[in-house]
Amino acid sequence: MAVLLCVLLLAGYFLLPLHHFGPHRPTASWAVFVGALGAVAGLLVWQIRDVLLERPTARPGFVIPVLMMVSVHIFAAGYFALSRYPGEMSGLETRLDALYFTMVTLTTVGYGDVVATGQTARIVVVLQLVYGLVFLTAAGAALSTQLRGMLGTRGAQREGAPSQRESTSRR
Repeated sequence: MAVLLCVLLLAGYFLLPLHHFGPHRPTASWAVFVGALGAVAGLLVWQIRDVLLERPTARPGFVIPVLMMVSVHIFAAGYFALSRYPGEMSGLETRLDALYFTMVTLTTVGYGDVVATGQTARIVVVLQLVYGLVFLTAAGAALSTQLRGMLGTRGAQREGAPSQRESTSRR
């Protein structure tokens, strides 16, 4: 199910009508970018909170990777829209270029073949770096915590010992 959703998200990114955004509609472009990024950040914080509070209804193993992928697509769409502004992006021509630049920036590899040359584009790159450090790192840590807890519970159940959750709830 998660793989299918990721494939649909990727297809959706390439099918989105991004030509409606750019220099001819700057207010709408920024509003959609900031609104979408803020909504995804809020959902990530919600999932992180559920993991930290050990809520049994939490599904971070499904939701967090999808939200991370949506974050990547939001930044890629933003870079694609920015590439239509003169002097903002160098070497970014297609949606695949934008997705590539987003991933290169996210992983801090920085090949240098696509470059944010304008001040606005550089602000978005800095925003992506901070967003990645704060939200994506915290979400990854929460997902890792959840998975470790699940594996620890399963291992304890196999050995016949009470799980960590059960032993802490008895105290």
